[in-house]
Amino acid sequence: MAALAAASPGRDEGLEEDEDELEPGLDEAEAEAEAGSGARPAGGARGAVLTRRGITLRVLLRDGLLEPARGVLSIYYLGKKFVGDLGADGTITWQETGQVFNSPSAWATHCKRLVNPAKKSGCGWASVRYKGQKLDQYKAAWLRQHQPNVPPADESLASEGEDEEVPEEEEEEAAREGRAPVPELVPAKKPEERSKKQQCKSVVEPAGTEHGPPAKRMESKARAPVRYCTLGTRDLARNPQTLVEVTSFAAINKFQPFNVAISSNVLLLLDFHSHLTRSEVVGYLGGRWDTNTQLLTVLRAFPCRTRLGDAEAAGAVEEEICQSLFLRGLSLVGWYHSHPFGPALPSLHDIDAQMDYQLKLQGSGNGFQPCLALICGPYYHGNPGVESKIAPFWVMPPPEQRPNDYGIPMDVEVAYIQDGFLTNDVLQEMTLLVDFYKGAPDLVKFQELWSQDQTYLDKLKGSLASRTPKDQSFTHILEQIFSLLKLSG
Repeated sequence: MAALAAASPGRDEGLEEDEDELEPGLDEAEAEAEAGSGARPAGGARGAVLTRRGITLRVLLRDGLLEPARGVLSIYYLGKKFVGDLGADGTITWQETGQVFNSPSAWATHCKRLVNPAKKSGCGWASVRYKGQKLDQYKAAWLRQHQPNVPPADESLASEGEDEEVPEEEEEEAAREGRAPVPELVPAKKPEERSKKQQCKSVVEPAGTEHGPPAKRMESKARAPVRYCTLGTRDLARNPQTLVEVTSFAAINKFQPFNVAISSNVLLLLDFHSHLTRSEVVGYLGGRWDTNTQLLTVLRAFPCRTRLGDAEAAGAVEEEICQSLFLRGLSLVGWYHSHPFGPALPSLHDIDAQMDYQLKLQGSGNGFQPCLALICGPYYHGNPGVESKIAPFWVMPPPEQRPNDYGIPMDVEVAYIQDGFLTNDVLQEMTLLVDFYKGAPDLVKFQELWSQDQTYLDKLKGSLASRTPKDQSFTHILEQIFSLLKLSG
């Protein structure tokens, strides 16, 4: 993971693999051929010098097999789609970020590493498609035209020096048939044109839309979790709300690829938010990512005060969140949501949403940046005691040989930082949340019994007690907020 963070994208990546570089003497041979009568017989000077490795995008463009245009290049990988523009000089511009790459392999390697950080090579000519057809087929067509006497190779059409990779036609066909949805990546401005606020806006989506984090769904009955190994290939008949047990990194003999520290004020606010309603809630996490220490520090929670289907209100709230992140010098580092009466385990829908967010956050900068998901289960009776279970998770891509499987939900180990005091920002957010949900039909009735001897308000107070700062001078303010809750129903 550290190596990935240090890898420099863009034009420098063109040097990682040599399969697209011109072989020595190519320019001279082409110059000699063009200096002759103008006729260039097949298998002549160029054919004698230009091997498969020497056939570049520039060669195919010059000879008319390809034409420069926007959006004609694409990569399908592990359920994700990347779109690129082909330049007249043979470079590739990734539409998501505006980054420029010198070769198909450089672009493919960069994109695949975003989805699967363990990926070491891109197999660019076998992975990148021009108008839906793989580039290595255009390379083969060039060879048939200019070197008709050379017998076709029996092996794969991938260029020399490339690693073999599982064919991806099956994945694309599955996507077309609806078995494995391939979300479109939204084209973005070039990195130098984007501020932190704009980067935030490209990732944050309305909480009430199907493409954002899960909407505020009513928990109707307990859902029994399943083990990841029982899932197999994606199945449209499977309930997207199926809960999945998380896997530890130790269980698969891997190290956690990044460290996480979370402020107690973050946990207090999102726990409070999750207790207020019988419906799911959602919010975002602000913080900082240190590439040197590989530490993700979560410093602020930003609750979304929105209702399902109210796209206009969702847009306004999320614009406010973007402003808050920008003014505080924070980055968007993750999201949270609740399972009010169920266990704090991700559903299949949550896994797909988190995988999509991981890709978007990684694609918005020049290197790897993790994206953290938190699930809060406030009223699940399977929790020990009154404290809510707040579970952090991250999604590992499925094995490359099984691209249509679900991502693997991984349990993330976290260090919790006890804050010294409760900030005015947190207290204000709590007051705004009480005001937003008061009188709502799905508001929890805090005066009613949650258990035999505890009301819902007792449950809330007991859960927040473990997350309160060392300084207790704010206690009277919290009591005022609790009093508002009793009246708000």
